[in-house]
Amino acid sequence: MSNIAIVTDSNSGITQKEAGEMGVYVLAMPFMIEDTIYYEEKNLTQDEFYKKMAEGAAVTTSQPTPDDVCGFWDKLLAKYDEIVYIPMSSGLSGSCQTAQLLAQDYDGRVMVVDNQRISVTQRRSVQDAYFLAREKGMNAAQIKEFLEQDKFHSSIYIMLDTLTYLKRGGRITPAAAAIGNILRLKPVLQIQGEKLDAFAKARTASQGKSMMIGAMKNDIANRFGGSADNVWLYVVHSHNEEGAEAFLSEVQKEFPDHPVELQRLSLSIGCHIGPGALALACSQKISL
Repeated sequence: MSNIAIVTDSNSGITQKEAGEMGVYVLAMPFMIEDTIYYEEKNLTQDEFYKKMAEGAAVTTSQPTPDDVCGFWDKLLAKYDEIVYIPMSSGLSGSCQTAQLLAQDYDGRVMVVDNQRISVTQRRSVQDAYFLAREKGMNAAQIKEFLEQDKFHSSIYIMLDTLTYLKRGGRITPAAAAIGNILRLKPVLQIQGEKLDAFAKARTASQGKSMMIGAMKNDIANRFGGSADNVWLYVVHSHNEEGAEAFLSEVQKEFPDHPVELQRLSLSIGCHIGPGALALACSQKISL
């Protein structure tokens, strides 16, 4: 069995407690809130994060320092032969490219995976990497190659509750946000690969949820072999537990023979879309 540490960042949504239970490691990502640096789970809970956003605080994502990353790796390499590091998508953050540069000084002992994932799909990649290392005996380079070849085999559809936070982050104009909020539009975004893109505009939350379910059925039919048996399904939310529970029931009725897991969107996504969002996601099950 390969002596490999499977490592990710908190953009995966994996908590420190969960990491311990899963046998993996998580590097806490920093956030800048009103000129103060916070680290997810260290001095910033999800409740505190969304409370600060609701109060109008300026919240932005940041990157860990090279010293933070290398210090984290160095401690693990005192125990493990190799590291597979799975950060968030390079299309959404520069932290992946930074990690790739830092890994060049580790003589091949650290493999940085750029497989265009974030949140629950990134989490699934971590679980797949652990399986490949522990059950299939792959080394770090083999796991990196496998996950990068598998990178586009996932989907996330996200229905926003409000356009306020996209406007605040400069991703849409104030005028567009004002019109959207007046009309009570529910934008549906998608992540299929490296970027967060527009997918559709719903008039109601009910219509938005139907759009996400329809999009997922289309992906399963045309991208993932025609059966929900081939994918892991997730209902995900940003600080909207009650809404997510209701949506989970709806999704489960549409996929009655397949388990659907409930998860939270990582704060790196929540930072841009705010609270209240609902999402439907999948990752294709790996086959060897």
